[in-house]
Amino acid sequence: MISGGLLYFATIFMLGFVLGAMRTLWVMPMVGAAPALLLELPVMLLASWLLASRIVRRAHLSLAASAAMGALAFILLMTAEALLALFVFDQCVTSWIAGLMRMPGCIGLAGQVAFGLIPFVAALRFRSTDIRA
Repeated sequence: MISGGLLYFATIFMLGFVLGAMRTLWVMPMVGAAPALLLELPVMLLASWLLASRIVRRAHLSLAASAAMGALAFILLMTAEALLALFVFDQCVTSWIAGLMRMPGCIGLAGQVAFGLIPFVAALRFRSTDIRA
């Protein structure tokens, strides 16, 4: 569960870093912050679903272990985001948190929460297909 959570976090964080740079540099100037984030979010969630499903399935994680994997990945993601805000973007943590409560920050936060829940949902899905089989 811990290695799965670390792999899930690191892979999706790297993808998000690349897509976020592309969004910020190229897409956002053309369409604005919220539409650019709404274009990126489905790609991130699809990648999260594919990776989490693979990890949960291959490791035969229980529902509890899958939930713990998602929680660990979510905590790591939010910690990394806070550290980026603090050290890269020279933003205080309270300002970063306040930004999550406004558009487009709340769109990003919703995606991050979904990212954390995806392993559990994947485990539920596999559990229901295993029962039917």
